[in-house]
Amino acid sequence: MPAFDVIVCGSLHLDIMVHAPNLPRPDETVVGTRWALQCGGKGGNQAVMAARAGARTAMIGKVGDDDFGRRLLVHLTASRVDARAVLVDAVAGSGISAAIVREDGEYGAVIVSGANLNIEPSVAAGAWREVGGAKILVLQNEIPEAANVAAAQAARLSGAAVIVNAAPARALSPELCEGVDILIVNRVEAEMMSGESLRDEASAFAVAERLGAGQASVIITLGGEGLIVKAAEGLIRRIAPKPVKVVSSHGAGDCFVGSLAAKLAQGGALIEAAEFANAAAAAHVSRNRD
Repeated sequence: MPAFDVIVCGSLHLDIMVHAPNLPRPDETVVGTRWALQCGGKGGNQAVMAARAGARTAMIGKVGDDDFGRRLLVHLTASRVDARAVLVDAVAGSGISAAIVREDGEYGAVIVSGANLNIEPSVAAGAWREVGGAKILVLQNEIPEAANVAAAQAARLSGAAVIVNAAPARALSPELCEGVDILIVNRVEAEMMSGESLRDEASAFAVAERLGAGQASVIITLGGEGLIVKAAEGLIRRIAPKPVKVVSSHGAGDCFVGSLAAKLAQGGALIEAAEFANAAAAAHVSRNRD
């Protein structure tokens, strides 16, 4: 039996959150209203959300030997995420992101990956085995592709399911595609990966079919328009959004992914898990977390 329900191999960033009425245009200085530091990175966020949803969770990653890195490690431990496989890079600094959140809750961000880019494939695969494996491995695109491939191969050899959140969008290698059980993308990522636009429900269904041509299940998240779920056996369903007032959409996708992984690890079917994660993400965007 694996030691964990969910293991996340991925990025850890310290987020600098700035709230402002709008995103600045070139050469414009915008007066903000407040700022805060928030532990993040897609990998870190997803691990924390899986733990909050009740999954026994561990994290594989890397931080810098700096104050940001120490904050990130403390946050994981405080969130009941096993961080023994998060290594400290003595040279590269911790990853960071700077996000500007508008009054309507939408945001734009810039990331500087730092130590996240130094996760070595052999280390990622070895860490999976050393911590005892899990029912589900979760990956994203904020660490090197080779590290994702190595972790996915180790997970599949142990019988685990592999979830890939292809964010930010980039072409996935054939080696990684072969090991994906569930692909999760948002609208922009789906369009970039498929080369097709999501104009309506029919086109979204077609893109989901195309992205899942290798027999993987596919979930396309559409923000305020809900999500599309395409199961590996061909069933496609649209799940409606939850009507909530958006305070901030920052981290909504990560909340969805972590919650989905936790529900699947607990034995939930794909549609059931997607509905659970949809509700969790809706609750997440409606809370003020500063």
